[in-house]
Amino acid sequence: MASYFRLSKALILLWLTYIVLTQAQSEPWSLLKAPKELALKLIRDPVTLSLASIDYGHIVHDNPFEVFEPSSISDISNLIKFSNSLAIPFTIAPRGQAHSVHGQAMADDGVVVNMTKLNGFRNGGRTVVAIVSDGTGAPYADVGAEQIWIDVLHATLERGLTPLSWTDYLFLSVGGTLSNAGISGQTFRFGPQISNVHELDVVTGKGDIVTCSAKSNSELFYGVLGGLGQFGVITRARIALGPAPTRVKWLHLLYNNFAAFSGDQEYLISFNGRSETNAADYVEGFLMLNQPPLDLSFYPESDRPRITSLVTQYGIIYIIELVKYYDNSSLEHIDEDVQLLVQGLKFVPTFMFEKDVSYEEFLNRVHSDELTLRSQGLWEVPHPWLNLFVPGSRITDFDEVLGYQYYTGGRREMPLGSPTSTDPSPRPSSSSDLQPQPGTISVLPPVIFPQRGTHDTSSRLGILAEPRTPGTTSLG
Repeated sequence: MASYFRLSKALILLWLTYIVLTQAQSEPWSLLKAPKELALKLIRDPVTLSLASIDYGHIVHDNPFEVFEPSSISDISNLIKFSNSLAIPFTIAPRGQAHSVHGQAMADDGVVVNMTKLNGFRNGGRTVVAIVSDGTGAPYADVGAEQIWIDVLHATLERGLTPLSWTDYLFLSVGGTLSNAGISGQTFRFGPQISNVHELDVVTGKGDIVTCSAKSNSELFYGVLGGLGQFGVITRARIALGPAPTRVKWLHLLYNNFAAFSGDQEYLISFNGRSETNAADYVEGFLMLNQPPLDLSFYPESDRPRITSLVTQYGIIYIIELVKYYDNSSLEHIDEDVQLLVQGLKFVPTFMFEKDVSYEEFLNRVHSDELTLRSQGLWEVPHPWLNLFVPGSRITDFDEVLGYQYYTGGRREMPLGSPTSTDPSPRPSSSSDLQPQPGTISVLPPVIFPQRGTHDTSSRLGILAEPRTPGTTSLG
């Protein structure tokens, strides 16, 4: 009798568990009861749902129940309020360009908000930014969070202005990068993108539409910037601007010694004041491994044999990517400025290479790589990617591990296959079948973290297992 009772109790518990799980899992069907003004914008066709179940990473594939296509900010607010009105709210995930790598822009059995649909709502989709001046005369741009940075660049360049801090790839949404950090080679001077925002419009988790800044609703402001979308949906950002240069001197300095490489990076970013004219404008780094074929497209054809020989000799070559901006007013002395900048650096003698390109061409440099990879069918592939901050005091340990993996052949167990890039960032802002294909390891140079009157440095390390051109890595 006792055993029968225990069995019955177990069956009842199992039955109750089944009921609870079934109710929780079927809750998205409540979306079918959404108010008409929302229901008309909830899309369930197979193609739309399929597109919303993938991202740049191509690793996680979560299918949403529906995709929401807002035509106004109020639509997003109303969707969140409707979700909150349910016994079990559904998951909501804003999606810009879906450049996440592990499903962060997905909502399994929930609702993905297609932020790009706001393009038509904002000024007919024609004007990307409105540039004005505040009381101090400092220019800024009001930008819809759904806009992409390449369009922000074009719109500001028309006025002779530019945002100060960038990511390496510009076909990303403003809201997307500001929800992370927005780090690139300019970070050591200007901070990440989230340090260059004056004001935000945010739809909170309650569905409220709130304007926030460092002085107004500051807790929300700092929570949303770099908050990974957990504190609200960014819908507008006021971005700091400065005078736009017209051209850049773009250098690659080759090293066969990690200590010299990392030491020179730290030296270059020590000139990190916004107004320092003798400072570099961009510093990153990467590795070139002896894994043919090497990507030598940056270098003059006549120099490629000796670069190949250098890589073959040492196995791993470290490269500092260094940029100095200029315009007509500094044209006469730009070459002298560059020479002063590299004076005393410990790169391999005669292995300094330079290009002179437009400011826009440099900022949009990754797009040409994208076009090449798309033409080869290598863009829509899995991208295992990991970003880490490594203390400056331990970055040598990373190099030792990488060198051991390379020289012992252990790299075949590593889902990256290539280089490392180093780039400075000043203030804290904030993985195919995994075959060992050429990939990217990027280490952003030392970041200056003020700490009780002292300074420490940290490098951002990015590891990307990606079928890029074999043998080299670049910052992503």
